Amino acid sequence: MSADDPRLRLARAYLSRVAEPPAPALHRLVTELGAVAAADRVHRGDVPPPVSRETEARRTAFLPRADLAAAEALPARLLIPEDPDWPSWQFSSFAAAAAQGAAEAVPPLALWVRGGAPLAELVERAVAIVGSRSATPYGETVATELGIGLADLGVTVVSGAAMGIDGAAHRGAIIGNGPTVAVVACGLDIPYPAGHVGLLRRIVAQGGLILSEYPPGVQPAKHRFLVRNRLIAALGGGTVVVEAGIRSGATNTAAHTRTLGRPLMAVPGPVNSAMSVGCLALLRSGHAVPVGTAAQVIEASGRIGIDLSDTPEGPRRETDGLEPHALRVHEALPERSGLSAEEVAVESGLPLSRVRGLLPALELAGLAQRGDEGWHRLRANR
Repeated sequence: MSADDPRLRLARAYLSRVAEPPAPALHRLVTELGAVAAADRVHRGDVPPPVSRETEARRTAFLPRADLAAAEALPARLLIPEDPDWPSWQFSSFAAAAAQGAAEAVPPLALWVRGGAPLAELVERAVAIVGSRSATPYGETVATELGIGLADLGVTVVSGAAMGIDGAAHRGAIIGNGPTVAVVACGLDIPYPAGHVGLLRRIVAQGGLILSEYPPGVQPAKHRFLVRNRLIAALGGGTVVVEAGIRSGATNTAAHTRTLGRPLMAVPGPVNSAMSVGCLALLRSGHAVPVGTAAQVIEASGRIGIDLSDTPEGPRRETDGLEPHALRVHEALPERSGLSAEEVAVESGLPLSRVRGLLPALELAGLAQRGDEGWHRLRANR
């Protein structure tokens, strides 16, 4: 059925309200019958027991037209799997995880979206950044810098719009003039968190998106934050945990990342900080790799053989470009007194003919000089 068929969007809107995500039994029914037929069966109560358990409490709440109108007033839209900008590739990882026994590895039946950018295009190259709401100044600084760096590299930042690390990551992407995607755990008409209303507006204004599985009017709840974390993990090509307690939403997202087979990264932090305990545990277990820069994040989560980071080198020395024999001759030279070529050969352990060829080359490079007492080294920046 075409995405242009209004029955399809109405069916998906109804299904997004009738069951609490992730609703694996309902998802299987939709896969088998199609959204329109499945919605009709659910509304009539003519479904298998597992589907009934997920839908019975709400199946009479038939509000698709009202929900679509409420979304349009925001303005927002309903994105469905039949739309061209549905992130099919990113969500395909749920099927593989489910085949391995992950019961909650279920893609959304639909997404309510604020912002006009195509989601599939935004997350073609994307990284999730998550962390504690009670972030330290260190953590917020790192998250902001990662957001800026990823935006500079053309990578979309995905996070959950929460206070602390999430907000810092979103702000970093905005500072870097890049798009960012916020996945929230309530209806898009609910101003949550209240302190980030302005940030959410800026996300959309700069070409980013706000996403939710939940239709208008649905309030945030603890279990919904945990459920939405699987979408953050799926939409990112990898997940960076900046700061986290030993049990937190960030470590829950990390678990979803591993379940989906995506790269997991963690930022090392002070060992005496409670907000670094979760990151340290991920690193010690070998489940995460340490990262500290956007380039390292891209190397760990990006395209194999293409997205490589440069190794930090520190200040460059004048002798860094010398081949090994030239370096040995240079090291054999004294800084004040002089040596003959024969003495340099003995000191360096190289043949005299080789030494006689290298000494003039070092002189041309400004690294050696011949004086009255013989050859000596010109001081290099070490």
